[in-house]
Amino acid sequence: MLTRRELLAAGGGLAAALALPLTAVGASEVIEITMGGREDGSHVWFDPIGILIKPGQTIRWTNLNRGNSHTTTAYHPTNFERPLRIPKAAKSWNSEYLLPNESFSVLFMDKGVYDYFCIPHEHAGMVGRILVGELEPGGWTETKSTDSDLPEEALRAFPTVKEIMTNRIVRRG
Repeated sequence: MLTRRELLAAGGGLAAALALPLTAVGASEVIEITMGGREDGSHVWFDPIGILIKPGQTIRWTNLNRGNSHTTTAYHPTNFERPLRIPKAAKSWNSEYLLPNESFSVLFMDKGVYDYFCIPHEHAGMVGRILVGELEPGGWTETKSTDSDLPEEALRAFPTVKEIMTNRIVRRG
């Protein structure tokens, strides 16, 4: 079995970071989310689809889908009048279209639930959820008030807050 140092030397920094408990991942570490899809375009996804991070961490999305362009776009009224599904104090984002192997990063400072989507593939369920910070007294709740404004496939795809809090990372794809 490789040591962490050997794994890092072999270019497996992300694998090593994801293998550690979240508490061992420093706030300065960049968390990777990939954008993927089948060759024929019949299925697209973010991986991981749900993740728990600390305030001050950066997430970098990279399009690894050779046949499609994708976006990472916050559910926020400034983005095509989409419903607000991020903390009110948080800054909205929209990567614009990322071609294969292009990346986009966001620094997350405000605690809470952040839901996001891919503009051309929201209807296919290409959405994700980021939790920033530990569960606070009173807990976080699912976003229900804006559910009627989202495609059914997107609503089915979101991992629950409980699932992310329990597992810290939820993979689908």
